[in-house]
Amino acid sequence: MTDAEALRADRADWTAQHRATYLESGGAQGHVLDLSDVGGRSFTTHCLIRYTGRKSGQSYITPLIYGNAGGEIVVVASKGGADSHPAWYLNVLSQQTLGVQIATQAFEATWREPQGDERHQVWEYMCHLYPPYIAYQQSTSRRIPLVMLSPLRPIEPFSAPVR
Repeated sequence: MTDAEALRADRADWTAQHRATYLESGGAQGHVLDLSDVGGRSFTTHCLIRYTGRKSGQSYITPLIYGNAGGEIVVVASKGGADSHPAWYLNVLSQQTLGVQIATQAFEATWREPQGDERHQVWEYMCHLYPPYIAYQQSTSRRIPLVMLSPLRPIEPFSAPVR
């Protein structure tokens, strides 16, 4: 196994454990994590997004760092600076609404991608919340997408099974 493969495997295990902790606790744990050991902040907020696979039709739940910009939830499709978009982002593009859970509260939400000056301001804000995004953008030629979520209505908090 190469170093890159080992890192991806370790990250996948960490993500799966984070998602499981968030779900098993009903959102009481996993919302705030200390990411200072990887260049982030000691108080980094995370949400869960639930979406449908565009090919499989299955439901998936992914934990993501989020920010709040003008009452909208912002997530970043960074994939650690990889040259391809994360699968969750490609799946979100194929649907009009998705689920989002913040701590113990969940919502159905619409999404959009900010443009122009708004995008620049939101990107700067997200880089302040999680400074590694700067290096992620520098490591790839793709423009890392920002997704802004607007809650529509409350829904039940998420539960297993998850993928």
